[in-house]
Amino acid sequence: MYAIIKASGQQFKVQEGDIIAFDKMGLEPKSAVEFKEVLALSKDGDLTVGTPLVDGAVVQGEVINEGRDKKVIIYKKRRRKDSKLKRGFRRDFTRVRITKIG
Repeated sequence: MYAIIKASGQQFKVQEGDIIAFDKMGLEPKSAVEFKEVLALSKDGDLTVGTPLVDGAVVQGEVINEGRDKKVIIYKKRRRKDSKLKRGFRRDFTRVRITKIG
């Protein structure tokens, strides 16, 4: 059983027990979270695709923690122009364990 949900502008394929890192939600650890934007739901081999959402489908999860990812370095260099640019970026995330799909 799996579901495709929409959260923070992205789509995620989730199953029960999965741990997913979403964009920062600002929630306390061990608090419950519900995702009501379910785009597709697969149960016992039957796929239900919403138009655009599946009616009555809800995915429930539990917040594990919040944190920051490793730094990603963006480096741009233009050859023969003596032009270069170096930037860093660290994404804030909320880690969620999926507890129930229904």
